[in-house]
Amino acid sequence: MQLADLCNLVAAHVNPADRPDDLYVGLEHIASGRFVRQGEGRAADVHSAKHAFQPGDVLYGKLRPYLDKAVLAGDAGICTTELLVLRPKEGIDPRFVVGVVHTPSFVQHAVAGTTGVQHPRTSWRHISSFELPNFSSDEQIEIARLSWHVHEATTANEATVDAGLALKRTAMQELFTGGLRNEVQKDTEIGPIPESWELCPLGSLCERTDTVDPRREGERVIEYVDVSSVSREFLTIEATTRWTLREAPGRARKRILEGDTIFATVRPTLLRAAHIPAALNDQVCSTAFCVLRRNAERVADKFLYYLVQRAQFIQQLAGIEHGASYPAVTDRIVKEQPVPVPSLEEQREIVTILDAIDRKIDLHRRKRAVLDDLFKALLHKLMTGEIRASELDLSALQSSRNSTRKPDEINGR
Repeated sequence: MQLADLCNLVAAHVNPADRPDDLYVGLEHIASGRFVRQGEGRAADVHSAKHAFQPGDVLYGKLRPYLDKAVLAGDAGICTTELLVLRPKEGIDPRFVVGVVHTPSFVQHAVAGTTGVQHPRTSWRHISSFELPNFSSDEQIEIARLSWHVHEATTANEATVDAGLALKRTAMQELFTGGLRNEVQKDTEIGPIPESWELCPLGSLCERTDTVDPRREGERVIEYVDVSSVSREFLTIEATTRWTLREAPGRARKRILEGDTIFATVRPTLLRAAHIPAALNDQVCSTAFCVLRRNAERVADKFLYYLVQRAQFIQQLAGIEHGASYPAVTDRIVKEQPVPVPSLEEQREIVTILDAIDRKIDLHRRKRAVLDDLFKALLHKLMTGEIRASELDLSALQSSRNSTRKPDEINGR
């Protein structure tokens, strides 16, 4: 069977001005690989002709189809014309259709039919010919049930990760302004801090760092950390590249040691920072990072890492970054910024709290990655008929989903 056997293209053009209170869905409201939208807008806020859709329609992103954007509409509304409105035929489960267009083989098929270089788009004419096994109605319903089961487990875990990140932001704000001792606060140039805390330039808490010399170490094989290596969401090093120092990019110059904190000085308000693990001891990072090496007599391990994540610190840099296309700051500017400094004991307690939250976030993050892989593999095998829905038992996912903690429970209370 083909996609055209499951659904029809509906192109009902509407003027948003005629329906200002309608729900609006754009590509920005759809996350890659997800069955349901992540946000919404209002028709009153958009212009030019749009497409109308109904509950049960599938909204498929034809622009850059490799992004894998398609959702099942739960409400009526209007959407960008970059979304194709696919209406399942009578007797076809809409959940099955959205599963089909998320199948890896379908994504490959859609990409193969794109036109345009800067803004590649696929078309209904091309994707409608996508072929899949001629599943019976009962098999379609069972495939839809199983794929949505895994999808819901994945999104539930994502919600836990998001809750953990929100908790961390709140905890950092409270810990770095109020401290842990219920002290009277004093006003400073960066806002209120506990009376016993110092306000010091960040650089006064750091040891001297050094660079590597390709002339002397040119044949040494290094793990290189570039700015793109650091996750903005989780502030961890996701990947490195391996080079001999002589062949490495010219910006590969700064030596990093276990326990260092690196902070990206290019577009600093985007916040890319990471704590160097033991596996990257005596390796090399880009000159686009400021390397912060703690003075062990004054600073607890990982305290600098959390200091530079503070919203207040980023706001300070936002006011002094320079450059239009690539706003940046220098290492000197980063180290001149005043930061709050409690006693070593209180530093360790703050790090313990924030590190515990980070570890919980990382646990659910890794779980999400496993579920994502399972989701893609399951879709592929079900939609190609490699495995049959009747052969699967996903009851373990139900207990997994039920065990996902509420947002206010992730902190371990």
